[in-house]
Amino acid sequence: MRHGISLLPDCRPERRSAVEYYRDVLAVSRFADTAGLDYVKMTEHYLGEYGGYCPSPLTFLSAVAAQTSRIRLMTGAVLPVFHHPVQLAAHIAQVDALSGGRVEAGFGRAWLPYEFEAFGVPMDESRARYEATIDAVIRLWTEEKVDESTPFFSFRNATSQPPVVQRPHPPVWGAAVRSPESFQWLAEKGFGVMLALAPLKQQVGLSRHLVDLYADTFRQCHGDTGRPRVALSTPLYVAETDAAAHRVAEPLYREYLSVWSQAASSWKDVRSSQYAGYESMGRTDARDLRGFDVRRHGTAVIGSPESVVEQITELRETYGVDTFLWNVDFGGADLATMEPSLRLFVDKVLPNL
Repeated sequence: MRHGISLLPDCRPERRSAVEYYRDVLAVSRFADTAGLDYVKMTEHYLGEYGGYCPSPLTFLSAVAAQTSRIRLMTGAVLPVFHHPVQLAAHIAQVDALSGGRVEAGFGRAWLPYEFEAFGVPMDESRARYEATIDAVIRLWTEEKVDESTPFFSFRNATSQPPVVQRPHPPVWGAAVRSPESFQWLAEKGFGVMLALAPLKQQVGLSRHLVDLYADTFRQCHGDTGRPRVALSTPLYVAETDAAAHRVAEPLYREYLSVWSQAASSWKDVRSSQYAGYESMGRTDARDLRGFDVRRHGTAVIGSPESVVEQITELRETYGVDTFLWNVDFGGADLATMEPSLRLFVDKVLPNL
């Protein structure tokens, strides 16, 4: 198994400034690098408190590249539907060069209706745009004088600069949760799959049969060349005892759930053929979370080192995971909260996995 940190800011500006957030997550990224973890991952979102502090994962990862020496830098995910492929291919290649070949490109279809509305992109085009853009990015990394003509973008005779450092191109991942088409397409392309657990157990939507579909399709398409890769992101907090862990983590988790539910509420009265079942998230009401039972209904990994080992083992067996990307900044956690948890994870959890 590989392990890294997954960053998705959920900060309310009145409680935590962007300056404070970036300072702390850069510090925890440096710690992850020196501690021997495998990845730093950052996602892309806009406008709201859910992810709004990181509209540009590549900008953040450039800063991480300058302050670290070995850790891999993953976008998790950039959103191709809001970018032109010439721009996206060049920007990822630039960070690959700046980091000496440490970038891994994670792509997502985007899922928040208000982002699609702001960019003027129809949600019902999301899958076609996503696939066409990624295909064009791969061509731009691996070919010269590329021509593309799609309903979404067109260009001729394009040779992307700078060239990527990794050959034939940086490793590629794609986010998938509910749609069998996403798992199959990623497998056919030979890409890794990034899973994320929704904060409420009844909203998870993810099941092992989708992961098995991905793995089976991958082997049918690629045989012994390459291997299926399954990464999972979910919040993590470790303390010396279960009680101490829950005392610190539960208020943070409730804050994370509150910010997530506000973003998910944009699905109220929205339907899209591309996002079957997502409308159920619009019915989530987490305005009063004082009585929310995190242990019973949350999806975070919280507890003592011994308890966390058991929870990780269960997740690995349930979803066939080989890479865990731990969301350590949930609930607007600061460095004083994140670092002790991560240190315990490195010292007392990893040796027992």
